[in-house]
Parts: sequence; C-alpha cells; structure tokens
Amino acid sequence: MNTTPPPDPRDRPARLTVGVVGAGRVGPALAASLRLAGHRPVAASGVSEASRRRAAALLPDVPLMPPAEVLRHAELVLLTVPDDALPGLVTGLAETGAVRPGQLLVHTSGRYGAKVLEPALRAGALPLALHPAMTFTGTPVDVQRLAGCSFGVTAPEELRLAAEALVIEMGGEPEWIDEEKRPLYHAALALGANHLVTLVAQSLDLLRTAGVTAPDRMLGPLLGAALDNALRSGDAALTGPVARGDAGTVSAHVQQLRAHAPGAVAGYLAMARATADRALAHGLLKPELAEDLLGVLADGTEGTAR
Repeated sequence: MNTTPPPDPRDRPARLTVGVVGAGRVGPALAASLRLAGHRPVAASGVSEASRRRAAALLPDVPLMPPAEVLRHAELVLLTVPDDALPGLVTGLAETGAVRPGQLLVHTSGRYGAKVLEPALRAGALPLALHPAMTFTGTPVDVQRLAGCSFGVTAPEELRLAAEALVIEMGGEPEWIDEEKRPLYHAALALGANHLVTLVAQSLDLLRTAGVTAPDRMLGPLLGAALDNALRSGDAALTGPVARGDAGTVSAHVQQLRAHAPGAVAGYLAMARATADRALAHGLLKPELAEDLLGVLADGTEGTAR
C-alpha cells in the first residue's frame, strides 16, 4: 500500500504570484481558489469598505495597494472590475507603464474577449479572458461554488492551453468562446440568471400578497423541478396555461396583476408571448387555441398603455 502523501500544491513548478485589481465579489474568490492550487496572492486593490472586508475575509494577510502597485508585485493579475470600467483601466495601466512584458493579465468580464486587453498586449502582457458562469456573494462559499463551474475562455491561440489550465486549477470547466461571440454568450447568461432572480422575487411578492405565509417553501420545490426539467428537456418541459392555450386563465392573471402588481404586467405579457411562440413552434400549443391566447396577450399590451 502506498503511504506517500500527495504532493503539496506549493511544490508544483510554475507557481505564480497573484494580484487582484478590483476586490469586488469575483476577484478575491478567484484568487483564493488559485491559492488552493498553490499560487500565491500577494496584492489586491480595493477602495470601498465592502471591498476591504471581502479582501480581508478571502485573502487574509494580503496587503491592499493601488492598482499600479498590484501589477508591480504580481506575475498573474486578475482585473475584476465592472465591464464598463475595464477598457479605461487597461488603457490607463498600459499608458502609465504599469504593465510588464510577460505578465499574465486576466479579466473576468463576460462581455469582452481578449481584444479589450490590446493596450496591455502592446506593452508585452499575455492577455486572457476567463469569465466564470457563476453568481457570486462575496463570501467564502464562492470558492466552493467554483468546483465544476464553467468558464467562458477567450485568448490568443498560443495562450489557449495556459488559459484552460488556470481554469482547471480553480476547479472549473473551460468552455472556449470565440471573440466575436462574447456579447451573445454574456447575453445568454444574463437572460437566464439575472432575469431569473427578478422573476423569482416577483413571484415571492405576489404569493405574499395572495396570503401565502411561506412563499419560499412553496416555490422551492416547484422551481427546482422546473429548472431540472428545462435543463433536461428544453421546450418539451413547458407546462402551464400558456402552453395549454388556456386564454381565460391568462386573462384572469393579467387582470389580477393589473390590480395588485401593475409593475409585473409588462414582464408577464412579454414572457407569456415568448412562451406561446416556443410552445407553438414545438407543437405543444394547438394553433386553434393560440389565436384566442394571443388575442388576450395583445389586449393586455394595449391595456397597459392606457
């Protein structure tokens, strides 16, 4: 029986010093995950008190310093700032000479590929786009959630293996995304994850208004089953009054929403129309029932405009 202990990750070759520019919810979690793989976080930047708390919780003993100083200390730099701030940050770091030749510069934006790092590339950096398809809380639980998480990976072809290796070291699954497809890729994730939160929050509010004392307990099993069915079966998992063509029920829904939650009417109608279109296209909604249903949805649209 082999009793030799497994090698310490810190003894692996090519371990890197890691810096984080933007200690939001994502950067500290990724750096903490890289530390588990044997890399060494050495610096982070964060301005707000919330950023400082996150850095302290996930990267204890890692000093906070200005972004340019982070780049001076680190061989691998995570740029984890909001999408709209990323181009300006990269340009500024490159123009001030903060970027070093051979430095790995990784951004985590879903919207952008590697081209947004072009100013740093001209300064000799190695550009990687690694976007975790995960929602983050800014707490240590995020590190656990990275296990098995898919990452949208975009990089120059010669850096593809390095990018994928970093994702695997963080416990993730690399998924290659072409540069020009990044905005579409990101839109798909936002449509599914961000809008889901809004839909669930609206459902919780409506159930409370209807007198349900534990709406979360009621919705949990239902939404869990619906998500599982959708992931397994796609459009074949569609159920409910829209897919059945129950125009009267949908009309009653719209009337009640107008009375109790007018802000939810537009979203209900838009999703109902999208559901009807998909149900029709996949033969779930009978054409003879679709006409009345679409009429109700059209009337609902007109009603919200008055």
